[in-house]
Amino acid sequence: MELDLTPKLPKQVYGGDGGSYFAWCPEELPMLKEGNIGAAKLALEQYGFAVPRYSDSPKVAYVLQGSGTAGIVLPEKEEKVIAIKKGDSIAIPFGVVTWWFNNEEADLEILFLGETHKAHKSGQFTDFYLTGSNGIFTGFSTEFVGRAWDLDETTVKTLVSSQTGKGIVKLDKGFKMPQPKVEDRDGFVINCLEAPLDVDIKDGGRVVVLNTKNLPLVGEVGFGADLVQIDGHSMCSPGFSCDSALQVTYIVGGSGRVQVVGADGKRVLETHITAGSLFIVPRFFVVSKIADPEGMSWFSIVTTPDPIFTHLAGRTSVWKALSPEVLQAAFKVDSEVEQLFRSKRTSDAIFFPPSN
Repeated sequence: MELDLTPKLPKQVYGGDGGSYFAWCPEELPMLKEGNIGAAKLALEQYGFAVPRYSDSPKVAYVLQGSGTAGIVLPEKEEKVIAIKKGDSIAIPFGVVTWWFNNEEADLEILFLGETHKAHKSGQFTDFYLTGSNGIFTGFSTEFVGRAWDLDETTVKTLVSSQTGKGIVKLDKGFKMPQPKVEDRDGFVINCLEAPLDVDIKDGGRVVVLNTKNLPLVGEVGFGADLVQIDGHSMCSPGFSCDSALQVTYIVGGSGRVQVVGADGKRVLETHITAGSLFIVPRFFVVSKIADPEGMSWFSIVTTPDPIFTHLAGRTSVWKALSPEVLQAAFKVDSEVEQLFRSKRTSDAIFFPPSN
């Protein structure tokens, strides 16, 4: 059975006046189920409020556009109220309750990528809502809710039935939500557009890596992430994850071409990718990308907290490590061709600007 790696767009799961929730479906993107990966996107309009919920999967959230407020409650901890903006990334472990609110005119869009090894459904997230028409209160009887919170029957019915929205609601313009605290961002959020660059190649590209060093909660979610931006016509070196990790890639902006090569030297994907699409590179498969004139950026998770990559071009590539005789024998070429091959791409770069 051949793997279908074709990039896909998400489909709306639910929505209303306050915004919409979208998800990638395992039936349309089989690698989600194959790799136990979930992917979803939340889009909130002005005054849109995503009610408190927790998930059956650890996730990394990335703010694609807009700004707003997020509430985060770790188990047995106090609520953190955080101002979020474009470029922010947040690690969300198991059992963490979150809510999201947009008070601005521009839409707030948040991408969620995560693992579903322990999820109820492989390849997709299941959220458990604390309130609303599908909230956990609605499933318990009046007696159970009343006894658990020591409330009379009338109050219980008001508490359970007043919020008729599902997942996302629109609040009144004058409603006052809690104000974010600057100190609450510490240890919870890193802005990938402002963080120190892990890779910076002039006219080539830039990378910010999320790992246990700059975002400790990454260790709890169990996988790392990165934001990659490459300039127009630049190439991202062919490479693979050498620690058996999957690469889950969402195209944030721009467009370009991608090729993926698997076992037996077979090209399993060659396509043009655009903003909003998502694709998954299987374990050990080699991937490379070339940007269109406007450049291209993508946000990825790699299913290990501190991923290790092997690049097949540049000074640190495996080709440079192999002895000349081995290359000559492997390629079946003479020493002149081997030396020419070895003499190219002598920098540490993983991004290659277009040749002049």
